[in-house]
Amino acid sequence: MSDRPEQEQIRFNKLRKLREEEGFDYPNDVSVNASTADVLSAEVLEPEKAPRFNIAGRIVQLRLMGKAAFVHLLDGSGKLQVYIRKDQVGEQAYRIFKEADIGDIYEVSGYAFVTKTGEKSLFAESIRLLVKGLVPLPEKWHGLSDVELRYRQRYVDLIANPEVREIFRKRARIIAGIRSFLDDLGFLEVETPVLNYVAGGATARPFITHYNALHCDMYLRIALELPLKKLVVGGLERVYEIGRIFRNEGLSKKHNPEFTMLEFYAAYLDYTRLMDLTEEMLHKIVVDLCGSAKIDYLGQQLDFTPPWPRISMLDSIYEIGGVERNFDLNTLEGVKAAAVKYEVELEEPQDWGRSLDNLWEKLVEHKMISPTFLTHHPFSISPLAKKNRENPNVTDRFELIIAGMEVANAFSELNDPVDQRERFEAQAERKAKGDQEASDVEEDFLRALEYGLPPTGGEGIGIDRLVMLLTNSPSIRDVLLFPQLKPLADKNIADRE
Repeated sequence: MSDRPEQEQIRFNKLRKLREEEGFDYPNDVSVNASTADVLSAEVLEPEKAPRFNIAGRIVQLRLMGKAAFVHLLDGSGKLQVYIRKDQVGEQAYRIFKEADIGDIYEVSGYAFVTKTGEKSLFAESIRLLVKGLVPLPEKWHGLSDVELRYRQRYVDLIANPEVREIFRKRARIIAGIRSFLDDLGFLEVETPVLNYVAGGATARPFITHYNALHCDMYLRIALELPLKKLVVGGLERVYEIGRIFRNEGLSKKHNPEFTMLEFYAAYLDYTRLMDLTEEMLHKIVVDLCGSAKIDYLGQQLDFTPPWPRISMLDSIYEIGGVERNFDLNTLEGVKAAAVKYEVELEEPQDWGRSLDNLWEKLVEHKMISPTFLTHHPFSISPLAKKNRENPNVTDRFELIIAGMEVANAFSELNDPVDQRERFEAQAERKAKGDQEASDVEEDFLRALEYGLPPTGGEGIGIDRLVMLLTNSPSIRDVLLFPQLKPLADKNIADRE
């Protein structure tokens, strides 16, 4: 106890006194019939005619005046002023209340009235301490500004910053809107395993765990794709899942190792019709949430009004990236020459597709602001997509780029089991040579393809990045309730922070 700050020691002593002298025991028999918002919207009537409200909330402002007091209570709907008089609530209740601190949680019963200054408030007829706050809120409860502390102690952040609570309410509305849209189109929501014997469906380094009962290593999923396509094989022709994905990667404003992904698959749709569907769905969600198809994101205007531009990766390097047309980007030599000219480092200079992708990432990605469909990605970076019939070096694939971020990735699914096996084996060979993001051969998925996958379109949308855009949040950590952070070496968070 002695290692605690003085203010915490004072509060613990108050709690001890409450237990010993008042019999305080953290009561649980609470019956709330209204929120602070309900009181604020209620009609003010004479006390004998007024309805009674029973609310509960956290004290965030407190002003004692001898035998009366004003407090502000904060609950899930907002903040409300409460007027408390000793002669109304009783001797014992007021005696306990006089020892109240910012952060305590109280139950209050009373009726709505308007103070002399014109503020609608609750006139308390009874009060009861429910929870004693033992750690003081930030000195200015409405201004917790230490970003690292906000992420690490999100519970305090939610108390201190009302706008943070609003971000997560909007997040819930976005996800609900996606579900409603897909349900109306006949999609079935499903759940697939988080633990897998093979980490497949994406190019990413997985997390590995050990399953003691079966004496084997397993992987946390890096994508939802393969099991969902197995379900399409089985006759569930339109399926989707909103689930957690785990990738053993670095942290950045756009990346968290645990994130939420929507993936959906539809038999007899191709990537062009998926673009139409995506455009319609996101336009509706933006308008429903924001009231307009045009929104601001970090000082830039994003216009979600359909139709959205569609441009191939190769053409975007010329038209948006500014590469001169005398560089023939259809050839490896042309890509290499452009890389030298524009000072782009090529990770695998003998791979045309990966090199073209390096050019695009350096010269184009950050310039794509309003929603744009980037199409026809190289074959070598699209191991699960169908080859384009007119140009087999590229695939029938698109990414949706907004504000310089990939928000969606989709393609006409590869359903040729022989071709898919060859691509899996090429991935396995890369893994054997040390590529930690390459995957093994997924035999059960190949077996499913051999039974026959209908022509299918599939898409993944990053929920967290979409929420970033629609809540004007600069970092993915702003839209995750508990983002991944470096561990604290010291067990005492308060001391370390």
